[in-house]
Amino acid sequence: MSLFEYILNYKIFGATYFKLQKIKEQIFFKYPKSWNTDIFAPPLKIGSYTKELISSHYLEGRFVKGVKPVAWVTSGAPVEILKALGFYILYPENHGALCGAKKVAVDLCVEAEKRGYSIDICSYSRTDFGSIFSGKTPVGKLPKPDLLLTCSNICQTVLYWYQVLSHYFKVPLLIIDTPFLYEKAKDYEIEYVKKQLEDSIPICEKVAKKNLNFKKLKKVVKLSKEATELWFEIIKTAKNKPSPISVFDQFIHMAPIVEMRGEEKTVKFYNILLNELKDRISNGIGAVKNEKKRVLWDNLPIWYKIKFFSEFLAENGVAVVASTYTNAWGELCSLIDPDRPIESVSKTYLHPILNRSTKDKLYTIFNMIDEFSIDGVILHSDRSCKPYSIGQIDQRKKFIEKKQIPAILIESDHNDSRAFSDEQIKNRLLTLIEMME
Repeated sequence: MSLFEYILNYKIFGATYFKLQKIKEQIFFKYPKSWNTDIFAPPLKIGSYTKELISSHYLEGRFVKGVKPVAWVTSGAPVEILKALGFYILYPENHGALCGAKKVAVDLCVEAEKRGYSIDICSYSRTDFGSIFSGKTPVGKLPKPDLLLTCSNICQTVLYWYQVLSHYFKVPLLIIDTPFLYEKAKDYEIEYVKKQLEDSIPICEKVAKKNLNFKKLKKVVKLSKEATELWFEIIKTAKNKPSPISVFDQFIHMAPIVEMRGEEKTVKFYNILLNELKDRISNGIGAVKNEKKRVLWDNLPIWYKIKFFSEFLAENGVAVVASTYTNAWGELCSLIDPDRPIESVSKTYLHPILNRSTKDKLYTIFNMIDEFSIDGVILHSDRSCKPYSIGQIDQRKKFIEKKQIPAILIESDHNDSRAFSDEQIKNRLLTLIEMME
């Protein structure tokens, strides 16, 4: 792809089109046709901006090859070094979530299953493989990677998944190994990760065809910290009664903090969202109009059923105001230090919730129950994310014993709708609602 095509299609035509669309939607603001004004407040105005950011990101990917180096990374990977080297970053998990929300993930999973990939492996990986093999994607086209970066801090599946990608695309694979934390990280564990990151720099520089500028790296880390702090403040606004934002809103608007950390546009985006939420709080506007009970969601979203859950619960006066998943993208902001970029990145990426003990996760939820005035808990036992689902049965008992609040377990899959039963889930949600009364 030539630089001329990139500038013309992405920088000029694409940027202009998306900005005009955003302005049009903001001036002629309309509720979505299916929006239920009886149970929901008006949708967040930031929605048009979210759409612009995500669409623009994927449009750049269509024309970026040959203009910027391309890296595919896992959600828990330390991307700041790649950002500082000018890589275009693609997160297959984010793309998988988009496919799930667009309800095309099952077709892509089937494409992978036809080629021998078991239905028992993560539906994100099957969605990714199916998109690669078929060339199908709701975003038009994905750029082929020049480099792959994965980290063991979320699950073991990603290690095998990225080995498949490395073999298929015939590109270098960097694996950052993070020791599992049963307690606070020790100095030697941080040093172990730091050494790996330092060793990865020459490989990244070779692919990028440039040397790492540490001044640029510090700026990227600073922007990551600012965006993460803003996101953490945004999810904390849900402590207010009524909550100005639901977890289902958070699931949609978290895309930039996952995929666009380290960029000025992400900081700007979250400043705008935070100000909108502060206005809602000032005016007493809750995301759910008739908020009676407040619930916490554990584990990944069920992307293809967000509307189902949000409407069913809101109809019963239930606002889902907290989530371990969205909290995970903000809770580590205090660990980020722009003046010590490599060391602080090493420490930060050691501490994601999936790289900590189930006891640590339990006490994280205990704190959130108190902080957000939670009346009940929904534990999503995700057949595609076993590390996130481990311990949930015991944790459910602890919520009842220690916090005297009810908790239900729902069994499903975050991307594969073949693992979802409407009636079974409805019955369990009704059970929770009855127990909270």
